[in-house]
Amino acid sequence: MPCKYVFITGGVLSGLGKGVTTASIGLILKSMGLNVTAIKIDPYVNVDAGTMNPYMHGEVYVTDDGGEVDLDIGHYERFLGTNLYKRNNITTGKIYLRVIENERKGAYLGQTVQIIPHITDEIKEEIRSIGRDQGADVVLVEIGGTVGDIEGLPFLESARQLRLEEGVKNTAFIHVVLVPKLGTTGELKTKPAQHSVQELRRIGIQPDIIVARSSEVLTTEARRKLALFSNVPYNAIFSNYDVEYVYEVPIILNGQELPKILSEMLNLNTSNGSCDLTQWIEFINNLKSYDKVVRIALIGKYTSLKDSYLSITEALRHSSARLRVKVDFKWVEATDVERGIVRPEDVINDISGAVVLPGFGGRGAEGKIKLIRELRENNVPTLGICYGLQLMVVEFARNVLGLREAHTTEVNPDTPHPVVDLLTSQEGVIYKGGTMRLGSKPIKIAKNTKAYEIYEHEVIYERHRHRYQINPEYVNSFGSEGFIVSGYSDEGFPEIMEFKNHRFYLGIQAHPEFKSRPLAPAPLFLEFLKNSLNSG
Repeated sequence: MPCKYVFITGGVLSGLGKGVTTASIGLILKSMGLNVTAIKIDPYVNVDAGTMNPYMHGEVYVTDDGGEVDLDIGHYERFLGTNLYKRNNITTGKIYLRVIENERKGAYLGQTVQIIPHITDEIKEEIRSIGRDQGADVVLVEIGGTVGDIEGLPFLESARQLRLEEGVKNTAFIHVVLVPKLGTTGELKTKPAQHSVQELRRIGIQPDIIVARSSEVLTTEARRKLALFSNVPYNAIFSNYDVEYVYEVPIILNGQELPKILSEMLNLNTSNGSCDLTQWIEFINNLKSYDKVVRIALIGKYTSLKDSYLSITEALRHSSARLRVKVDFKWVEATDVERGIVRPEDVINDISGAVVLPGFGGRGAEGKIKLIRELRENNVPTLGICYGLQLMVVEFARNVLGLREAHTTEVNPDTPHPVVDLLTSQEGVIYKGGTMRLGSKPIKIAKNTKAYEIYEHEVIYERHRHRYQINPEYVNSFGSEGFIVSGYSDEGFPEIMEFKNHRFYLGIQAHPEFKSRPLAPAPLFLEFLKNSLNSG
């Protein structure tokens, strides 16, 4: 069977959930016995997501091979239950940089380098080569942004050309649109979706399938209108209505026979488009059928945009399903504590556990440190991730070891007690993009520790994204007070630290949330939630 290409576009407005739709289609196709990979195209000029503030685009997701990529890659990995690569995130910056480098090398033999064919050819070749290299039967390609955005046009043109070159039986176009409900009349309005399809057709692409996002199930009349005015068959109009958990979307689409429609369109070698989602349904049932509610504080500095910590909230949900508990998130903005708007003691009075979230820079750091002290002294189960661990170390140095001016050199380069310092490998680094300590790295776990009890291995692999490290020179001082190192990097600096005189007080330099999956929760989050449950 030749490789199939499914393009997912979006219209009306951004934030409709194209990533979840793409991931859901991926899960369905994989459950049909197909080898599936997914590509996210981001039309921004950044080479990757690594230099972007979380408020711009949500969290920066990290792949095993050290890619700093769009958060939708996280959706794909969680739904597909597989690991993707930095290549799976294509950006305008990557494509243009490659074409410009080729031009400088004289690779185009004196031609005038243009959007068509040079940029579009590069895009097409990258899509095809990802499919080949990853052995895919089906390549899902989500084109970010909204149809009509000027920066997305070269990618849409490339998709149009791919259909001509690969044929209608090897390509499919799925368009995700909004069908809003008017509050005054209670009517679902299809006109915005109709205009979006018209814009797509003006570019030269006729959608084969429409996925309509709405607050409620699409009415028969709304589906009929969409089919009539978008020139899409009625049975290829799918209703993707609001649900409690994004993990329900594959079930919704499967229930409307999306596998059967796709199988017919693409001549897929499957058993009549049937798929087995038994385990997925069991996971969703566990999410909804809980025995207890546990309240967890999430302490960060980008809390007004929850997508800044998307993988962490999802990792907690994966563990909650396994334990059959519901997690009630209490979002705590560290800068509010820093400014005295929120008191630390008020934060902990109704929680069973806390996650000190990752981040960078000085804003909110002192607020986090105040909260960390409150958590430690009141025996509240605490998990620190990346910068969260580093600030746990700063707090302990100040308030237990008596090193009052201890800090990370990231915030105070002149601190007399640099308990957190720049990695040796980062000295002299000028470019910020793609230069951190990134990707999957080994961590050596010490026996007879909480970390070993959790992971049950002497060497584990977790994904990293950091420039600073816990200063090994202070390890003995911390250990003498019970704050021990239970995991080391190959380079010799602390990766995991835990406080022995506490119910659960552990920090990790890595990001275990990136490897958590709905059917395989991250061990560290699972153990943290168990301890929080017992403390409530």
